[in-house]
Amino acid sequence: MNIPLDLSMKSEEVLRHELEVYRAEHRDLDEAIAALQGRGTADRLTLQRLKKKKLQLKDRIAYIEDLLYPDIIA
Repeated sequence: MNIPLDLSMKSEEVLRHELEVYRAEHRDLDEAIAALQGRGTADRLTLQRLKKKKLQLKDRIAYIEDLLYPDIIA
């Protein structure tokens, strides 16, 4: 996934807001995938695209969390 480099230049408040937006979108995708799989009518290509998008969001969430909460070894 291509994470924009300017993300580290944003303020902490903006990053926290984006983090919540991405988490909500990730949850929504998870629910959509489960619903499609539950109905059994979804085609594999649609499921693959949704899962790929979900993984991209997970990577973006992890990146922002690393910016906000750096792993500092004391």
